[in-house]
Amino acid sequence: MDSLKLFGLPGRLGRWLIIVLGMTAMLCLGTVYSWSIFRKPLESWLNIGATASLLPYTIFLVIYAILMPITGFFIDKFGPRKVIAVGGVVMGLGYFLSSFTSNIYQLVLTYGMIAGAGVGIVYGVPLVVSAKWFPDKKGFALGLTVVGFGLSPLITAPLIKFLIKQYDIQLTFRILGIVFLVILVSIAMFLKSPPPNWQPISTSTLNGNTPSYQVKSVKEMLQTQTFYGLWLCYIIGAFVGLSAIGISSSVAQEIIKLDETTAAISVSLFAVFNGAGRILFGWLTDRLKPKGAAIITFTLILFASIVMINAQSGDTLSYLVAFCVFWLCLGGWLAIAPTATLTFFQAQNYAKNYGIVFTAYGLGALGGSLIAGSIRDIFGSYTYAFYPMGGLAIVGMFIAVFLLKPSFSPVKTKAI
Repeated sequence: MDSLKLFGLPGRLGRWLIIVLGMTAMLCLGTVYSWSIFRKPLESWLNIGATASLLPYTIFLVIYAILMPITGFFIDKFGPRKVIAVGGVVMGLGYFLSSFTSNIYQLVLTYGMIAGAGVGIVYGVPLVVSAKWFPDKKGFALGLTVVGFGLSPLITAPLIKFLIKQYDIQLTFRILGIVFLVILVSIAMFLKSPPPNWQPISTSTLNGNTPSYQVKSVKEMLQTQTFYGLWLCYIIGAFVGLSAIGISSSVAQEIIKLDETTAAISVSLFAVFNGAGRILFGWLTDRLKPKGAAIITFTLILFASIVMINAQSGDTLSYLVAFCVFWLCLGGWLAIAPTATLTFFQAQNYAKNYGIVFTAYGLGALGGSLIAGSIRDIFGSYTYAFYPMGGLAIVGMFIAVFLLKPSFSPVKTKAI
């Protein structure tokens, strides 16, 4: 029964405000994608080179990827409010302390490790809470929640640029730290999970039965071929997507011969597709199941890879279409993977399960950031990076067909 009141509204209506809170939290966390705005002022401030200015960002992503799976084991124990509040304080503190640093190694500690840890702590919480409130629209709800992370640069990059110009980089870090702490702790006060076994009216009336799969623990999940199929597909999706993100501007300038300003504008366009992919593929996963949505992403990646293999100087349209697809599919996997985890494995263990599945993103990020640049150094052109991307897309299709399906029988349980 939908008797729960949330924000003064019935649960089926008030739960949409949970999505808004989750999107807002993700918007704060996704500020890491605006790091490029910090780099030039940072290089002048600390008198460092381009490689050194990437260190805090790189460590941030590594710490975030490590902490997110670990935090999954504590969400159910301590509750979403405490976890997101702690993460918000840690993230805000990391940004705030960054304003007092005097060298790159201190910034690696404050921004890379402390702020990165805060993001890792918070990231899984909005996903877990949204999943519990939307058993009937889990893919769409998770896609809407994570869209804030992908679209964050559209809002935070101009804001950071304005603050640095108006004040300086140190005061900008301080302002962001205070703002993020206040916003995330405030969100923690209102973010709550529904009672156990709660279902909206739409689920109980329209879906008389919902499948519950016979996987009781993380250990049992790790013994299924379904997990490894999802994990490998996620690695491929993250590897290709993050490779493309890392070389977007360089490809535009080196292969297509666009100027620096146009290349930067094109990246803003790609960010929109990255956000849209989260909503689109969350919705598609609900309707076509994870296998169908995964096959679509790999088909699109193969298409985009072939387009870029044949792209020449001046092929601006080919470049824009291909990279819109790459960014769209990366956003898609950040909706497909959590939805598939919720679909294939027991919902009660979702925080732990997705934490383990999310390690695929970390591996994809590590490989994607290293290999594309290495291929450019070895072969002298980024064009050769699209051959392995296309090949991996084909491998992904086969994995999705044969492994991305339940390897155990569902038991029908009556929705409450």
